[in-house]
Amino acid sequence: MSKEYSKKKSDGATFTPDLLASFLAERILLYYSITDHNKSIRINDPACGDGALLKAMAESLVKKNISFSISGSDKDATSLSNTQNMLDSLFPNVSKELEHKDFIAERFDNLFSSVIENDIIIANPPYVRTQILGADYAQYISHLYKLSGRVDLYYPFLINMTHSLKPGGIIGVITSNRYLTTKSGASIRQFLYHNYNILEIIDLGDTKLFDAAVLPAIFIGRKKTSKTMDVQPLYRSVYQLHNWKESGSEETFESIYDLLNENKAGTFRINDKLYEVKNGTLKADRTGADVWQLKSGDNDELITTIETHAYGKVADFFKVRVGVKSCADDVFFTRNYTPIRPEDEWFRSLISQENIQKWLISDDLQEVIYPHFNASGKKDVLDIDKFPRAKAFFNTYEDRLKERKYLLKSKRKWYEYWVPQNATLWGLPKVVWADISSEPRFAYDHSDAIVNGNCYWICASNEEEENLLYLIMGIANSRLMEYYHDSKFNNKLYNGKRRYLSQYVEQYPLPDPSSEESQKIIILVKSLLCNKSQDNSTVTIELENAVRHSFGFKD
Repeated sequence: MSKEYSKKKSDGATFTPDLLASFLAERILLYYSITDHNKSIRINDPACGDGALLKAMAESLVKKNISFSISGSDKDATSLSNTQNMLDSLFPNVSKELEHKDFIAERFDNLFSSVIENDIIIANPPYVRTQILGADYAQYISHLYKLSGRVDLYYPFLINMTHSLKPGGIIGVITSNRYLTTKSGASIRQFLYHNYNILEIIDLGDTKLFDAAVLPAIFIGRKKTSKTMDVQPLYRSVYQLHNWKESGSEETFESIYDLLNENKAGTFRINDKLYEVKNGTLKADRTGADVWQLKSGDNDELITTIETHAYGKVADFFKVRVGVKSCADDVFFTRNYTPIRPEDEWFRSLISQENIQKWLISDDLQEVIYPHFNASGKKDVLDIDKFPRAKAFFNTYEDRLKERKYLLKSKRKWYEYWVPQNATLWGLPKVVWADISSEPRFAYDHSDAIVNGNCYWICASNEEEENLLYLIMGIANSRLMEYYHDSKFNNKLYNGKRRYLSQYVEQYPLPDPSSEESQKIIILVKSLLCNKSQDNSTVTIELENAVRHSFGFKD
């Protein structure tokens, strides 16, 4: 059964590599204490797949001479049969109960539930958005678990696993790390925070322990009882370092698991790659719903210093908007509008991720169809009957566009964008940035170009607000704010890229706009925008210093 790499499950989940399964099993048993040595404990994996986690847990219990029984379930009959055969072969004298079922098809927290409570749950539940499970099933699961918005299938798994775990029992799960920092993860963060004494969180980041494009995290918790006391949860993260100048003095480890077992922090080498490990504790608000942060001395000092000297946040001055979303980009964003090209009134330039540089927008913008316009200060939609070529063009795609049932249900025209944004704002000065980027790229634009849905933007309606745009650009593009972003939100993706979602950028702190340092930042940003063809390295250094000074840091 040994596998060097993970395999994809047909339902969107991934099988767990053997080394990761063994690591998780050992971490769980660090926290599980046996008070009655004659007792047989029940271990469970409700999405057992190929059985790697149950096998690893069983092997660890055998080493510790602890009696146990095995239970589990899975929707895939073939995987379940293979797991049964494997476990029967390796542990012939151990009681096993494996079921072919959908673990989340019914809730386990109702009054008449007869769920058998488990002592230990070890799992790697499927990661897949409920929105792509199929409309009927997604709607059923969302209604059953009272979920809404961008939730993931592992949310209901976590809820059901909790209700099938004994008070005082231990859960150890591998999930996507998205729930730690995203707005959509607030409900499951709150659920976990109130139902568990959280013992350990390990954000495994871009360590590529799975073949699939997954950024995993480990959660280990003890289900609360009336007697359990809250503990200070450990929080660790490990991410690959990119564009890092190697010193050659980094300590070397054979694997990520060897490194994590040492509980060390710093920069380490594994084969030809460098990784940064941070160790700290979990920082959460009293509800558990806010973004979960890694609390450490260095992080806390940086965040506290910046926030102490902040006058406000971006959200205090501007509404952060996402770009337009058509839900039919193959129609509106095609690069070939022949043989029937709509009239010129239907076209606008589009700012997309690839057009955004730090400070400025490139000149090679794509031309796209945009049916919305500014009618005396109000957003309106072009009348297709007044434009024969546009009508002919859209009639070609009528069936495709009318597939967007949600748009028609809202009584809007079938050839509109799903999210057009306010067409009256496009001509205003604006700052645009990419959703995903390896470095901050906040750029100024004063054309009437629209912004793609893979970007975010803010706009100014007067001179005072425009100066605030320059201030925000200077802060957001700085190295200091890059460090703040990582320390506060910890949302790195693969290859050192970050998410610059509205929920993060709207929380960026700003110094007093009227202060001497803020006015200096505004002047320096204007200089960078005006002198784009010159060597601005001196101005950039001066700007970085001004940003640091504005938040109370000294040279």
